[in-house]
Amino acid sequence: MASEENKKLKLYSYWRSSCSFRVRIALNLKGLKYDYKPVNLLKGEQSHPEFLKLNPVGFVPVLVDGDFVLADSLAIIMYLDDKYPQHPLLPTDIHKRAINFQASHIVSSTIQPLQNISVINYIGEKVSPDEKLPWVQSVLRKGFTALEKLLKDHTGRYATGDEIFLADVFLAPQLHAAFTRFNIPMNEFPILSRLHETYNATPAFQEASPQNQPDAVH
Repeated sequence: MASEENKKLKLYSYWRSSCSFRVRIALNLKGLKYDYKPVNLLKGEQSHPEFLKLNPVGFVPVLVDGDFVLADSLAIIMYLDDKYPQHPLLPTDIHKRAINFQASHIVSSTIQPLQNISVINYIGEKVSPDEKLPWVQSVLRKGFTALEKLLKDHTGRYATGDEIFLADVFLAPQLHAAFTRFNIPMNEFPILSRLHETYNATPAFQEASPQNQPDAVH
């Protein structure tokens, strides 16, 4: 879409950030064009004064829509869903809607914050570098076990049926990281493994994948 409104969108992102990955998926699903603004977390660019003006917390992603600046992946995705109604990310059914929120929050509250770069680095410094991977794997396994139980009666082609909704937007980046970076065997979690394969074959997810971003390091 090439409208003036869409041209205003800017996304401050890091290629391997799962939170940024979520927003890239949502933008793709809605067919929205945006300017990609890379923020190198390994170089500490999230702590530079100019970035902290956008998000005082110093996290990516940040969305800039004209004069409006918004941080936090869930806030950004809900804003996009309200403003751009094409491909709604929440189902109308109240129970299915609740399951989407629950699955998304397992990822965003129970898994991701405990395995982000600052926590991993802290464990490496204060405990041992050898404990970094086991810590991440324990966090992932606990969250994934809960997700398998939650979704077993709800999945179709996607997490909560045959349409892509919010749960998928949150699950895909977390599964990608678990299976490609943190050495979680896919056969431990058959439902999540099948969803991971489905996401990998879906264009909106493929285009948002870390390796396809302009700041990716291969």
